[in-house]
Amino acid sequence: MFNAKAYSATSATSPLTPSVITRRDPGENDVQIEILFCGICHSDLHYARNEWSDVMPTVYPCVPGHEIVGRVTKAGSAVTRFKSGDLAAVGCLVGSDRTCTACKEGLEQFCPNMVLTYGSPDKHLGGVTYGGYSDSIVVDEHFVLHVPSNLDLSATAPLLCAGITTYSPLRHWGVTEGKKVGIVGLGGLGHMGVKFARALGAHTVVFTTSPSKVENALRLGADEVVLSRDANQMQKHAGSFDFILDAVSADHDINAYLHLLARDGNMTLVGAPEKPLSLSSFALILGRRSVSGSPIGGIEETQEMLNFCGEHNITSDVEVIAIQQVNEAYERLLKADVKYRFSIDMASLKSK
Repeated sequence: MFNAKAYSATSATSPLTPSVITRRDPGENDVQIEILFCGICHSDLHYARNEWSDVMPTVYPCVPGHEIVGRVTKAGSAVTRFKSGDLAAVGCLVGSDRTCTACKEGLEQFCPNMVLTYGSPDKHLGGVTYGGYSDSIVVDEHFVLHVPSNLDLSATAPLLCAGITTYSPLRHWGVTEGKKVGIVGLGGLGHMGVKFARALGAHTVVFTTSPSKVENALRLGADEVVLSRDANQMQKHAGSFDFILDAVSADHDINAYLHLLARDGNMTLVGAPEKPLSLSSFALILGRRSVSGSPIGGIEETQEMLNFCGEHNITSDVEVIAIQQVNEAYERLLKADVKYRFSIDMASLKSK
């Protein structure tokens, strides 16, 4: 075992503060990574403040962070895909049983025994796993990803959650050239959805309630922007979308978007509103439409996503901060005061 510097929370109401945590020494299949950047995900805030207590009670102290980019410092004797000095990334998963049907199909995100990067039982050291708000991490090689060398590392970190969360459903539902795709919401998830849909060749339409976001949506690659509160603008698109990605986590009327789907069109939810959404059966029945949800992708698909980003020079729009600003960043995140993701420069952890 060895000690690592980190930022952790000790209760639901305490700020994140400097701490020292224990990491395991790398085993024969492990990769030790010096963390260079770690993105801030809304999940980090929820977990640190125990807001998911009904489904995932927080164990304190907790170290959030599952959007990790760094450099390999050690590789176990059986590791074949990484060597010291390689760029590497870690997303939301650091383990699974590798034997269930989901794992065998490359869908580790559905494994009943998956190990999350933070907050899951740690079979090596006891307690729970600690995430990327730290100077280093040790992960089984299978769950470590290669980072294209042409990408900006600070802007690559959010791809490990926001990126794969939007890429996976676009791929699953067959978004390609010639398809018409809608993106609902232009935040941390939505802005990645726009970039991916456009790069996949789809005619991409952003739906927003904010006129101030029109210019940014077009800059990110949208072909059109629709103000969703304008009934006339919405009606012009009735029955025309092959796929709609809903990235809104606040309460909203999804039925207004279901009517925009073409026959057999699908709307996938990646945002997670606190309260259940009302659903019109007739909006589905009359067009044989469907609504689905989607989490992250599996390890193979996450690597595919990173490779795709390397080929198309896609990264997240980030504001880089020092770890000492993380509590301020959480408060700003609650106000949606960031375009569009925070990325922590972990070199700042070395500062007093």
